[in-house]
Amino acid sequence: MKLRNALLASLLGLACGPGAVMWAAAETTRPAPTWVIDPAVPGEDLPPVGRSLFDQLFAVARNGQSAIELPFPFTALLARLDAQLAPDPGSALPPAKRVLIPLGRSLQRTAAAPDYFAYPRVVVAVDSENGPNSKFLLKDRLYLGYQEKSAVLEVISYNEAAGRFEFQLVKDYRAGGQPQVFYANRKLCFACHQNGSPIFSRALWDETNANPQVAALLAAEVATTRRRFYGIPVDRGVDIPYAIDNATERANGFALSQKLWREGCGDNDIAARRCRAGLFTAALRHALSGGQTWAPDAAFDQTVAEPLRRESRRRWPGGLAIGNPDIPNRNPLQNVTEWPADPAARNAHSHVAARFEPLTPRAHREVWQAEAPGALTTLVAGLAEFVSAPERRQIEVALARLPDIATTQLTAPCRFSANAPASRWSLNCASSTGPSLAGTVNLTAGRPSSGQLTRLTLPGGTTLSNLELVPSGPPTTNESSFTLRLGQQLPRSADGHVLGRLVFRRSASDPTAGEVVLEIRQDFGAIERAIKRLADSPQGESLFAPQAIPRENLMAALLGELGAPTAKPCCQAAQNLPAPRLEVPSAALGSLVNAPVEPALQAFYPYCATCHQTAETFPPNFLAGNGAQVAARLRQCAPRLYVRLSMADLAPEQRDKTPMPPESMLPAFATNSERWRNSAARKTLLAQVSDWLRAETGRPPNLNELLAGGYEALRPCLPTP
Repeated sequence: MKLRNALLASLLGLACGPGAVMWAAAETTRPAPTWVIDPAVPGEDLPPVGRSLFDQLFAVARNGQSAIELPFPFTALLARLDAQLAPDPGSALPPAKRVLIPLGRSLQRTAAAPDYFAYPRVVVAVDSENGPNSKFLLKDRLYLGYQEKSAVLEVISYNEAAGRFEFQLVKDYRAGGQPQVFYANRKLCFACHQNGSPIFSRALWDETNANPQVAALLAAEVATTRRRFYGIPVDRGVDIPYAIDNATERANGFALSQKLWREGCGDNDIAARRCRAGLFTAALRHALSGGQTWAPDAAFDQTVAEPLRRESRRRWPGGLAIGNPDIPNRNPLQNVTEWPADPAARNAHSHVAARFEPLTPRAHREVWQAEAPGALTTLVAGLAEFVSAPERRQIEVALARLPDIATTQLTAPCRFSANAPASRWSLNCASSTGPSLAGTVNLTAGRPSSGQLTRLTLPGGTTLSNLELVPSGPPTTNESSFTLRLGQQLPRSADGHVLGRLVFRRSASDPTAGEVVLEIRQDFGAIERAIKRLADSPQGESLFAPQAIPRENLMAALLGELGAPTAKPCCQAAQNLPAPRLEVPSAALGSLVNAPVEPALQAFYPYCATCHQTAETFPPNFLAGNGAQVAARLRQCAPRLYVRLSMADLAPEQRDKTPMPPESMLPAFATNSERWRNSAARKTLLAQVSDWLRAETGRPPNLNELLAGGYEALRPCLPTP
């Protein structure tokens, strides 16, 4: 959870936190940081390599051909997602988390107007581990937005081969429709998703049905119309949006992990490969040990830490700026006592003020500095997110089967004391060179039969809590043997070794005294040796190359080295899918992509076409069409265009709406907010819109008069059907 992670970060002194920013600020001569994901450089619209996880998940092969087939209705799609995931036995929450957002900030925000609470947008995030029968690592890597009225699915999902999130649209997702899957215009997506990954509101998530006012209006809609909102409960607390927020936080870190993996160790020589191999080993140790902090040894410092610091100083002397996945919390029902019946009054509540707009540029959230305390811990923990729970279990099984693994023993003196009821002991064992533990032991016929360790610490940084004691053999008069269990994982030390038998021995002369003996099977050494062999082999040139993390191939190679059976390759159907398609293929639009001849209209294309010359009506596609169509739509949109162009003249705190083009996109036009405000191009556009409004009303437009009734009261950019 976020609270726990924040506490852990503060304890570890992680580089990606407020302390790191202050540490960097002290270096006044340090150059500006380099963006991990530059908001002005979204990359190619189509995947440069690989396919999205969404494509792979829903690809099917029939009669020698592959296609993407999506379950409908949306409840069926949700069921398909949940079936891929492992439910948490201790939670009533669904594996794929979903919330209802009637009045949100997406491109689809007005699609259901004025019936916002009859057709709320659904946001879905996968934050659970994949189930034992799933080949897909979906955790934190798949996000959906569904708006029934527009019959559109918005999809953000990970592309492991490219090491990035892909943005997609599914159109015609409706009863009787023929859903079509397209890759989206990344420039348009990056206007809001400036971090190149999912975004979500900060607490208290008042746009969602965690807001009691929102939930009450949705419940009233259910009572009136019997709508069920895709099986999603209306009345929920903050647990689900909190889980989604945490998922987007973790997803935001993938880009840093990928960049440091690709570039942090250098090029593809043997030293760079060994550096990446060392990082992979450390990530596995972190994953298998449950995230415990391992104290790096001299070999790790020489092979990984020093080369990484040296390369980071050379490539990013100012550090790496990490994007921000958080947008401000917004309550669209603030000060609303009763939901209005009038459609215009309802539409007014869909207004998103500039301070809440995802389009508003967001400063980098943190700066990763290679020399900062905890920087490598941050990297290793991020890389561990690429190890799935089923893969951890496969590794555990493979290690358990290995013969000739050395075992060490640690011993500590103990004190036993009886608890009420008399069938339970408290125990406390402490040693400066061995284990230290405390817990309770249950007695059967006067002998230990089960129990729990509330705390276990070992030299070297191991700290574990709430370990279950499971009998591993019949007890004797003075000795009882247990194996340790930690939920679904075997307990391991911070350096990765599995904890074996725990033996309690009571003193024959003093029933309140004794000792504990802990066996540690040194099996993580087999992983270290296997990865070293891989790095130095010809196979290592591709496994540890300066490219996106080859997660599946790395795991397959490691399991092979450990003698585990080879799994069938994943996602064969996706490999035979037709070529990915853009949202607006030029051939389909034909003459619609031809700019009008009239020079006054052509001036809008360089700055507006990225978002408004599309096949979609959200945002309004007023630049799609022939000359006459575009001219009519621009005049229809003139009041809103005037407002958005005029906002550049106001200070940010005075703006009712964000300027257009969005300030986050201005670097793509080789300009910034100040230069754009004073540019001849903006003045030309503003003058043209003013001329249209003057011709319509007989007087120059006035910004305050236009906004007197609120922005949403202005006529829409596209004529109402």
